[in-house]
Amino acid sequence: MARLQRHVTMVRAVALALWACLFPFDPAASHAQPSRRPNMVFVLADDLGWGDIGYHDSDIRTPHLDRLAAEGVRLNRHYVYPTCSPTRVALLSGRFPSRFGVLGPLGSTTQMRGDDALLPHGLRQLGYRTHISGKWHIGETAEHRPLGYGFDTSYGYLRGQIDPYTHRYKFGDHVTWHRNDEFVEERGHVTDLITEEAVRIIESAGEKPFFLYVAHHSPHYPLNEPPQWIAPYEKTIDDVWRRHFAAAVTHLDDGVGRVVEALERTKRRENTLIVFSSDNGGQQSWSAPETQYNGRYAPHTTLGNNQPLRGWKGDLYEGGIRVPAFVNWPGHVPAGAVFDFPTHVVDWLPTLIRAAGGEPVRDEAAEGIDLWDALRGRSSELPPRVLYWKTPSASAVRQGDWKLIQHRRADRRELFHLDDDPREENNRADKEPERVSQLSTLLERLTEEDR
Repeated sequence: MARLQRHVTMVRAVALALWACLFPFDPAASHAQPSRRPNMVFVLADDLGWGDIGYHDSDIRTPHLDRLAAEGVRLNRHYVYPTCSPTRVALLSGRFPSRFGVLGPLGSTTQMRGDDALLPHGLRQLGYRTHISGKWHIGETAEHRPLGYGFDTSYGYLRGQIDPYTHRYKFGDHVTWHRNDEFVEERGHVTDLITEEAVRIIESAGEKPFFLYVAHHSPHYPLNEPPQWIAPYEKTIDDVWRRHFAAAVTHLDDGVGRVVEALERTKRRENTLIVFSSDNGGQQSWSAPETQYNGRYAPHTTLGNNQPLRGWKGDLYEGGIRVPAFVNWPGHVPAGAVFDFPTHVVDWLPTLIRAAGGEPVRDEAAEGIDLWDALRGRSSELPPRVLYWKTPSASAVRQGDWKLIQHRRADRRELFHLDDDPREENNRADKEPERVSQLSTLLERLTEEDR
């Protein structure tokens, strides 16, 4: 990747220096290593859009997430992939998912092997217990389940979207709920079950540090929320499906609050790093075809909100790939800070390994960058980088503030300068042919490494 990257601009270097000045730490707190490796809780929401979280002036209430964000570092330009499976592959592998041929939602198998999951494997090598509670969506066959990818325990569902109460996959009577990779039947709402498992893991944790991946179903369709979560929005949101969507988000937020409470109750909060992100941008609506869920659901006419960003889940516009995210660890990352530089889901592999006291990952997997010193305000530099996305119909690359989208099926290019045009309203491809050529060449080189 180094041959594809340029030096950091002077603006970025100056801004990072200002970051270090604006958020100084007490030396004893910030420079000393923690007495033991931190626990890590990574919470991933499903289809939560930019405008679907309270601290983005949303119509949805998320008090627990808002507080964690206010007491931590908000990642203002955090990028993922436009659909779920690619983001999950990128998180666990630290690589662009197209390296494994993953361009969209997966079925029962994947080209990603168990030993490609460098994040859980790497943390286990550092002495961590690793757990997943929630959505997997990286394969369902026996060789593609979580225990083969570096997790000590697994719980939740293996396929994509499920009915919140029956836990069945969208087609037929397909059982996908499991414990430790073996199918089981459970009763209860999916959000509660995922939260309760996360709390059990925290309460039963021994002396070893743990990595807990909490992959929520909410607010993915189909929506079926208990009345207690819908009631608060009866007078504030007129659209019935937006109201149900809001209820799902607040239900998820309550689950995050219960996880934090469990950390506090077990005296683990001060030594636990929490990361929150969505897996992709919000979805506009869902048509509820009769072939799904045996026709039990009506069309969801209004779901997520990505405003002021352009586009929806599935798009390579900012609304599909730029999501709410933050990092929280009391005393170790600056409270109330906003990190305004582009970060990407592939960055979590090197960043979390470093936070755990490990060494950088091997070169061929280093498609993300280590953010750890920068997030703590201890560095005024970040290495240069290129961000890359690929879907079945389009590809995109971001270098600096320039972003090129290549619509392969339509043979059309769009060029945006994101600093000047964050809403992607002004396609500058015709006015900047040399830059289009440069970024197109870069995109071609990136795709050469895909499977």
